[in-house]
Amino acid sequence: MATEGKTIKIKLVSSPICTPEKHKRVVKGLGLRKLNQVVEKPDTPGFRGMVNKVPYLVKIVNE
Repeated sequence: MATEGKTIKIKLVSSPICTPEKHKRVVKGLGLRKLNQVVEKPDTPGFRGMVNKVPYLVKIVNE
């Protein structure tokens, strides 16, 4: 899964307002600020784990 040069695109699909503080920090750590914003991150277990912590807020985009 963590091969050289492999990336994933992560999209913020729901607002982190009224979510636990830890979840807000995870979204900020992913580099997401606005709704429907897409960021490209390395496909590593660390980033996959962050996405799995907040599956109701973010989505992995296949483009």
